[in-house]
Amino acid sequence: MPHFFFDTDDGHFRHKDDEGFDLPSLDAVRIEALDTLAEMARNKFPDRDRRTYSVRVRDENGTAVYSASLDLVGEWHIPHAISP
Repeated sequence: MPHFFFDTDDGHFRHKDDEGFDLPSLDAVRIEALDTLAEMARNKFPDRDRRTYSVRVRDENGTAVYSASLDLVGEWHIPHAISP
């Protein structure tokens, strides 16, 4: 089964995956990459209203096979007080 590495960036921290894991197909790589982005966004509360999460998948030869990003954009539509 092919082995893939998922490098991630949450806007503050870049992680180069040096363990990776086996996946049966490139379709499975895509699904795992998109799930990784959702998990990153869910687990990291943004400290600002704009943040980009990204993932890049490499095969066992180090060749990039898939990448994806998720942009978080928040906007106020009413006046609000800013917390200290």
